[in-house]
Amino acid sequence: MHATEASGHDLPGKAPDARDDDTLRVRNLNTLIHTPRGTIKAIQDISFELRPGEILGLVGESGSGKSVTLRSLLRLMPGAAQVSGSVTWRGRELIDASPQELQRTRGGEIAMIFQEPMIALNPVLTVHRQIDETLRAHTRLNGGQRLERTVELLTQVGIPDARRRLQNYPHEFSGGMRQRVMIAIALAGEPSLLLADEPTTALDVTIQQQILNLLLSLRDRLHMGIIFVTHDLGVVAQLCDRVAVMYAGRIVESGEVGAVFAAPLHPYTQGLMGSVPRVGVERTPLLSIEGTPPSLLNPPPGCSFNPRCVYATDLCRRQVPPLLSLAGNRSVACHHYQHLVKTRSLS
Repeated sequence: MHATEASGHDLPGKAPDARDDDTLRVRNLNTLIHTPRGTIKAIQDISFELRPGEILGLVGESGSGKSVTLRSLLRLMPGAAQVSGSVTWRGRELIDASPQELQRTRGGEIAMIFQEPMIALNPVLTVHRQIDETLRAHTRLNGGQRLERTVELLTQVGIPDARRRLQNYPHEFSGGMRQRVMIAIALAGEPSLLLADEPTTALDVTIQQQILNLLLSLRDRLHMGIIFVTHDLGVVAQLCDRVAVMYAGRIVESGEVGAVFAAPLHPYTQGLMGSVPRVGVERTPLLSIEGTPPSLLNPPPGCSFNPRCVYATDLCRRQVPPLLSLAGNRSVACHHYQHLVKTRSLS
């Protein structure tokens, strides 16, 4: 496979034939978090593009930087964090945008579904009040129009008898219904881009399937781009067009979901795939990735995965591998990915 270092012409999440004005372009995004114990390199040199109507999955173990990436895009990190790089949306740079411009962008153009609705929703405000706040901030509707729009949004996300539920509080909804309320709030400003931070975590499989079907329906109907953060590879296979695998704050592999899952090129991706049970094949032991993720306060030199990698050499322990662009719109950050390709072809 021909390899070049990743550039703006071949990055995770890029697809052809889309409108440039609604393309999210992320270049060399870095987030440092300063703590009393030292500086955490939460994400390092993250680059990707997302086109309208495309769903990009961000996967990896807990602590790999998935949620921090989403929050950094909208500058939702705490004051102790330092975000640098470039995030351009509709021709505007968000990294150094003014508070007024960020307020217009957040919720109106780019919306976010947070991971835990019972924490993200205000427990002392009714569902109507919480959706109405977004409508007041991002639309010119009057009070009566906002009320009808709230009912429409709740109905759109599948909450039955929506008008009757307007004055309910978050604790009066089930987990799946609270997640639907979060999606309704996110949709209130009619965004063109949705950032979804593990929206199906802790939901049973039936409710999870309903939420995934809802997101697919919204994508198809609104031509909305979605970045979907998860650790569930099954969800990625069902929902996403492309996938970017993160480890220790970096993207280590990306490409179309089918291609990456069929032939992973990074040892970490191989380990993730090997740990997933497969239906319809002979029973074999599940594989595991030995060791634990590194501390981001004191990461190992070279490739962060080298202490857990069976292919690691002195080169891996000395030098961070660049993210290389490969044929088929794929990218990988591994010094020995060609050896992995040859090993697979011989097996």
